[in-house]
Amino acid sequence: MSLRRDYHDESFGFRKPRQYVFPDYTPTQLANRAKNAALLRYVDSMRAHGHRAARIDPLDLIHREDVAALSPARYGLADPDEKFDVNGILWTRRVGQGNDEPEMWTLREIEEGLRRVYVGNIAHEYMHSPSKTERLWFSHLLESQTLPSPNDRPLIEIKDEHRKRIHGLLARSEVFDNFLQLKFPNLKRYGLEGGESMLPALDSLFSAAALAGLQHIILAMPHRGRLNLLTDLLQYSPAGMFHKIRGGFEIPEELGAEGDVLSHLVSSPTLAYNDPSGSTHELKVSLLPNPSHLEAVNPVAMGKTRAKQYALLKTSPEDCELGDKVMCVQLHGDAAFTGQGIVMESLGLSNLPHFTSGGSVHLVVDNNIGYTTPASNARSSLYCSDIGKMINAPVLHVNGDYPEDVARAMDIAFRYRNYFRKDIIVDLLVYRRWGYVRLHNELDLPNLTSPLMYEKIAARKSVPVLYEEKLIADEVISPNEASNVRQSYKSHLESELQSVSSYTPSASMLSEQWSGIVWPASASANHEPDTGVDVGLLKEVGKGSVEIPQGFEIHSKLGRHVKNRLKSLETGAGLDFATAEALAMGTLLISGNDVRISGQDVGRGTFSHRHAMLVDQKTEKVTVPLNEFAIQTAGERGKLELANSSLSEFAVLGFEYGLSWEKPNLLPIWEAQFGDFFNGAQVIIDTFISSGETKWLKQSAIVMMLPHGLDGAGPEHSSSRIERFLQLTNDRYDSSEPRPNINMHVVYPTTPAQYFHLLRRQLLRNYRKPLIVASPKGLLRLAAASSTLEDMAPGTKFQPVLADPTVQNDNSVKRVVILSGKLYYDLVKHRQSLVDAAGATDVDPSSIAFVRIEEIAPFPFEELGEVLRKYPCADEFGFVHEEPRNQGVLPHVKERIEAVMRDEGIQEKLVVVGREQSPVPAPGVGVLYKKTQAEVIDAAFRKWDY
Repeated sequence: MSLRRDYHDESFGFRKPRQYVFPDYTPTQLANRAKNAALLRYVDSMRAHGHRAARIDPLDLIHREDVAALSPARYGLADPDEKFDVNGILWTRRVGQGNDEPEMWTLREIEEGLRRVYVGNIAHEYMHSPSKTERLWFSHLLESQTLPSPNDRPLIEIKDEHRKRIHGLLARSEVFDNFLQLKFPNLKRYGLEGGESMLPALDSLFSAAALAGLQHIILAMPHRGRLNLLTDLLQYSPAGMFHKIRGGFEIPEELGAEGDVLSHLVSSPTLAYNDPSGSTHELKVSLLPNPSHLEAVNPVAMGKTRAKQYALLKTSPEDCELGDKVMCVQLHGDAAFTGQGIVMESLGLSNLPHFTSGGSVHLVVDNNIGYTTPASNARSSLYCSDIGKMINAPVLHVNGDYPEDVARAMDIAFRYRNYFRKDIIVDLLVYRRWGYVRLHNELDLPNLTSPLMYEKIAARKSVPVLYEEKLIADEVISPNEASNVRQSYKSHLESELQSVSSYTPSASMLSEQWSGIVWPASASANHEPDTGVDVGLLKEVGKGSVEIPQGFEIHSKLGRHVKNRLKSLETGAGLDFATAEALAMGTLLISGNDVRISGQDVGRGTFSHRHAMLVDQKTEKVTVPLNEFAIQTAGERGKLELANSSLSEFAVLGFEYGLSWEKPNLLPIWEAQFGDFFNGAQVIIDTFISSGETKWLKQSAIVMMLPHGLDGAGPEHSSSRIERFLQLTNDRYDSSEPRPNINMHVVYPTTPAQYFHLLRRQLLRNYRKPLIVASPKGLLRLAAASSTLEDMAPGTKFQPVLADPTVQNDNSVKRVVILSGKLYYDLVKHRQSLVDAAGATDVDPSSIAFVRIEEIAPFPFEELGEVLRKYPCADEFGFVHEEPRNQGVLPHVKERIEAVMRDEGIQEKLVVVGREQSPVPAPGVGVLYKKTQAEVIDAAFRKWDY
């Protein structure tokens, strides 16, 4: 049974998943299942509960009860020599083979076979899946050790050469950790000791992916074992790492970036794997940079993975599938996988039409402890992987003491992902030998809080040593060979350490698809491109944005929306924000750029203003008129993806940011329902959006649309908390300072034309920057807040500061009121009412000019100074602010406005008018809101006390 509706399934970015159906039971098999119902119950119990008795904990600390469900006697099966026909109950043949041929097994053989599969070093959880096909797939694979089709690549075989490769990975990891401990004893290195099987796990996964034809893996991981992985499988220069450890830059110093800590280093090598015939398959693995906020990188990796599929989705045949060439791999720690809510949010995106990337493989490096918190205090579930059951993901638990079984588990995991294109979890149970970080001081003694665990750890040999001894005993390698592996790698590390003095870091951030982009701080950066468009083309795009297909029945209330847009395009005036947005997106599409808007109900728009996606009222089929229009124009055209998202901010914003890392010709827009709803995604803003370029040289064109403005909606629907973004910028304080390479732009546009130019500027500049938009709510349909086509014509562009267009005589201005945002329209309206009333007022309303600062950061020192010079007779200057004094743009602009006044020789004081400071953005009591809003507006026209 499927709960999926076809709603939105025809919009760009969606591919209907392939349907996988195993043959149903034959009548003969069904009859046998009924005849041997007790045996069937026993077999299904082993499949469902065998994991509870499996040998998956290397320390044997996980409490294992005597699972009664695993005893044949529980089902009345007592004679071990009794024979049963297992056809249709156990799967011993390839799918479709011998379906009606009986196969007789004794009860003893059945029990031994089931225990080999389900109660060994790998425990399988898949019976919770509601999909019969997936349950049958696992049962067939595990019990018959064959794959559905004879054409499938055979299951992994661990031969001697493979064993030697595993041994090399394990041994080099141990040598590396010992080397760092010897040379840098006080280093926080997050070593892999106890979890070395992570390396053969990933090697097995990469090999399976390469041999299956995948070309790229996007890898996200936390700290533990990162340095081991980087310097071994991912080919990161040990000399570069030692250079970083000694305080050097990991990136070219002349770029002006500040870098990140050791445990966030990255690498993107191309690996080569040989198939049994000797043919070589290449696979590029890109390890993403990440912050210390565990799991925050997960949705970023998912977004980047999906973005790599955009070209395929646009150009490939209909049988192209997400995940054919690109795969997302996410590593986790057990405590974080259970404890961090972003894990749940990201899993929730995994199968959604506009967010899936064809399935992720999750590898949990499971220490059974988080920092010093034991698992019993860290989660409420039996396994850390139980969170994956929210999406019915299968789980393979595997004992890290057995690297060959780890490799087999990863091979199975890849096959599942590649067959069903869904997420799967491998829970790698290991231990952490030295605590959170290996520092020899009394503050890092894990046995203070986990004495029994660390008593066992101290008494046991390491995983590399145990495996090495096994291979020597099996005569796969000799003691000398084992010693040589370790000694040669130690010598290599010694050599790399000696070469640190000559090491020079490099950067490849502007290669491949980014080769046409420049570094924002370079002399070639074009900060203000001409973003205007021919008026005739604008009219064509605008009409195309509301063109309805023949026979397509839109909602009756949308007729006015279409009519109003066409009328404004015809007259060239009265264009609203939604029309300006459509014009910006449409003109970008026909230039070959892609646009994606994501968020909750973005197709229609939170305020029912956008309607970029139309839904047939009878069939629920969807059309995106701008895409249809773009298709009809010549040349390579972009696509508009309208991704109505889940009710998530953290994961969805991270996903969109990940898209922006991959595609410089994509305009990714995330729109919050209301401005402050981004609160749940603050980690993404702090650690990625505001700092990604400075830390990692990562450019991004992400646009955050945050509806902002006090209008009586109360504390949580009023403010975009713009002050938080401004605090995160590296904006200069004074015009005499050098213009910085500002980390992100923060704007508060008040006209549709300004918004139009901002969106186009994002992609027409030859570099990329995040853009934070305090976007309109009440202005969306306000007639006064409209633009003309001429405002968007060639030669026009975004204006960081807007002078008062209603002032007839600049010399008559005595008071200059500086402000930002929609309050401008309230003030202009009130001024007109005072002029019309012609009554006595403290200040002549016609002598007041309202100057709008539209781009808050970077602060427009020169542009504001130019506008202030327009009013030479002004002797009063104030800033009017509808937000509380401690919020909004005031904390950012006051000092900077005063600097501009000093530069212009203005001696007068800057008067601040606005609400008193408050712990909330706006009052929730309607009467109080109206009173305070009226006071703010009225104060702009009263005599000011200095």
